[in-house]
Amino acid sequence: MNRAKEILEFGKILERLSECAVSEKVKKQVLDLDMILNEKILKDKIKETSEARRIIDSLGMPPISSMQDIDQVIKEVEIGTMLEPSMLINVASFAKGTRQMKRYLQRAEYLECELAFYGRGFYSMEELEEEIDRSIRNNEVSSDASSILRNIRRNIELKKENMKTKLEQIIKAKKEYLADTYIMNRNGHYVIAVKKEYKHQIQGQCLDTSRTGSTVFIEPSILGKLQEELTLLEIEESNEVRRILYTITNDVGAYISEIKSNMEMMEALDFAFAKGKLSASMKARTVEITSERHILIKQGRHPLLLENKCVPLDFEMGKTETGIVITGPNTGGKTVALKTIGLLSMMVQSGLHVPVGEGSQFTMHNQILCDIGDGQSIEESLSTFSAHIKSITEILSIATHESLVLLDELGSGTDPKEGMGIAIAILEALREKSSLFVATTHYPEVKTYALETTGLQNARMQFDKETLMPLYTLKIGEVGESCALYIAEKLGFPKHLLEIARSYALEESIIEEENIGQQDHAKKKNGSSETKAPKLIHEKKKVVSANKSQFSIGDSVLVFPQKEKGIVFATETKEGAVGVQIKGCKRWVNVKRVKLLVPASQLYPEGYDFSIIFESVANRKAKHDMGRKQTDLVASYESVEDAKWGASR
Repeated sequence: MNRAKEILEFGKILERLSECAVSEKVKKQVLDLDMILNEKILKDKIKETSEARRIIDSLGMPPISSMQDIDQVIKEVEIGTMLEPSMLINVASFAKGTRQMKRYLQRAEYLECELAFYGRGFYSMEELEEEIDRSIRNNEVSSDASSILRNIRRNIELKKENMKTKLEQIIKAKKEYLADTYIMNRNGHYVIAVKKEYKHQIQGQCLDTSRTGSTVFIEPSILGKLQEELTLLEIEESNEVRRILYTITNDVGAYISEIKSNMEMMEALDFAFAKGKLSASMKARTVEITSERHILIKQGRHPLLLENKCVPLDFEMGKTETGIVITGPNTGGKTVALKTIGLLSMMVQSGLHVPVGEGSQFTMHNQILCDIGDGQSIEESLSTFSAHIKSITEILSIATHESLVLLDELGSGTDPKEGMGIAIAILEALREKSSLFVATTHYPEVKTYALETTGLQNARMQFDKETLMPLYTLKIGEVGESCALYIAEKLGFPKHLLEIARSYALEESIIEEENIGQQDHAKKKNGSSETKAPKLIHEKKKVVSANKSQFSIGDSVLVFPQKEKGIVFATETKEGAVGVQIKGCKRWVNVKRVKLLVPASQLYPEGYDFSIIFESVANRKAKHDMGRKQTDLVASYESVEDAKWGASR
């Protein structure tokens, strides 16, 4: 499951969900979100997401509290530690947040969402909030916290003013001895800056020296008594501040159960509304969860792609088939389609909304298994093919009828014929397990296997042959082509090399057809399916000479590389082209691309009128009328000649 999450980039979805949460605790919780295997729980979680989205759409974003350091507050209070002003401010902020959230949810009750009634579960902490707001300001205990503290601080200010007045008198009288005329503070004592050579002219205690040593900072003796009185006042202030902080800490302790309960409620709401925010940001919606093994995606978008650059996906499987084989050119969007199906399924089963159209349906899976990407590993000395086989072997060992399996470039990374065989074997194994699976491939044999096998369906990604751009549109029930030679030609691949490529591709196809034909003939001759395979035709000269044989009108032929069946309507020209009618359309095809299937002599009686096949009824009627008129004209001419001959006699 973790590998599937990594391949499908579910972690990026969780990161976006985490960004939608407010509290640090919930941000971490959502990163552990996993697929839900209980249908009732899943439907409840999806309903929760839907209600959160509905409330957001109606009332705007909720005032979720960040709950900063509240966990630490609870720990400190429970062990009897005094709370510092900064922590008390966080408590007041949380109390305010619960009050605002309760009011927000009360406004949402008209929507008749269960989530809105969570607000009734919040405990009121307004008295505690007011006490902290009155007592703590600017991250320190306010003078308004108690009358005693107010009086102490007033006396401190008076004492400081008295000391400053005496210092100003000294500065005015001893100005010539001073390095500066400002009153300074060193370690909580008022001092004046005296030039070093005059330090004995000022009676007092030297408390500090400048960096250069040219100035000394002296506390005059006259301030000694005042300083002692100030120090005592400051001790009284500290004691009163600590008394106030302990009192408020005790008040917080009295609310500790309410704080814990409100925290749990706020965390649950933060999680729910994070899902609602993600839904809104993705323009997502809720979907139906069906108990049947059926997936229906209407206008589905990959949630990690920009909306204006993402072509919606229409996809369905499970009603009549358990497997889909997707084909088409490289960069045609096959892998994106595969990841979209997997990621949307994983999101839905995690209780999230997904960016799809109305009417989409998803089923539950016991696991989603993926083999997407080359999987090459230098550390494990694995080649692309080895990595694929290792991954798929593990998938086949754990997949069940309740699993969703996604396989990309099935059978790639090795000899094409062997890879094709392995690809078909893998699909057959998944089919026997009744797993829902989607696979991408280039092998034509796999397309044929899907076409002829019950429970499997082909699909293709559309491709614009004019612009050579993928359209990223999936067509179920249609077979795609790799278009490699066509794309190479459009991109300026040298013509002489292109001809070589075509001839080799054609010859391989003809060899394959000949081999199949010989094997079928041998089976019929021996009356058994277990026969020794006849000698394969590998001589290219034989193939080419066979292609250059003359064709007759009416011959049934096969046109490569599309392997389209047609009927010859015109024999070979000097330029080496044969006229072939395919699905009612007449085309001129290079003789090298045409293979004889059944000669006309075996299909039609001698003297057969091929105009019945190659010409329309209107054309045949017109020709018939012209022939009849020509016959009448000849007959009239002969009658006139006969009359002349008779008269001459």
